[in-house]
Amino acid sequence: MKHNYEAVVIGTSSGGLAALSAIIPSLPKDFMPVIIIQHMSEDTENYLPIYLQTISKMHVKEAELNEKIVSGTVYISVPGYHILIEPDHTIAFSIDEKVHFARPSIDVLFESAADAYQDKLIGIILTGANADGSTGLKSIKEAGGLTIVQDPTSAEAAYMPQAAIDATTVDYILTLPQIRDFLIGLSEMQKDL
Repeated sequence: MKHNYEAVVIGTSSGGLAALSAIIPSLPKDFMPVIIIQHMSEDTENYLPIYLQTISKMHVKEAELNEKIVSGTVYISVPGYHILIEPDHTIAFSIDEKVHFARPSIDVLFESAADAYQDKLIGIILTGANADGSTGLKSIKEAGGLTIVQDPTSAEAAYMPQAAIDATTVDYILTLPQIRDFLIGLSEMQKDL
């Protein structure tokens, strides 16, 4: 396995708060950047970064336009905006049409991140109740990135992980504790390079 990954993108919907809370707090403070799409309605107060920051070692924040993506930071989607990753690894926003009834859309983030990071990207699909993310995960796989999906039998909402598994050949199908341990192990391996 190559160990030169530079970023992680995570997509989740229904049940996402609990799923993210099982993974993000365990990551070391110098871990590679993590960009998260959590489906939420446009008028929602975005409490996710505030909550995760209180329990995490990494810096957790809401993504900002034109922001440079750096290690040690978790970027959380903003209600009402798609997030895209530019080739220079900065954040762009879009108010294009919803994808799978969602803006922010996991597919939009994953497809742009696959272009920006190619084989140095890890894509993760967690619990959720629609098919958003399956096309994007396929893009990551096709670009040579690593793909991980939460085991649908362990997910609060199995539809999203199952759709991703049906869409592409996934590298790993894991429970939340296994995903957490995999990422921590990967971080330790990369330090040894």
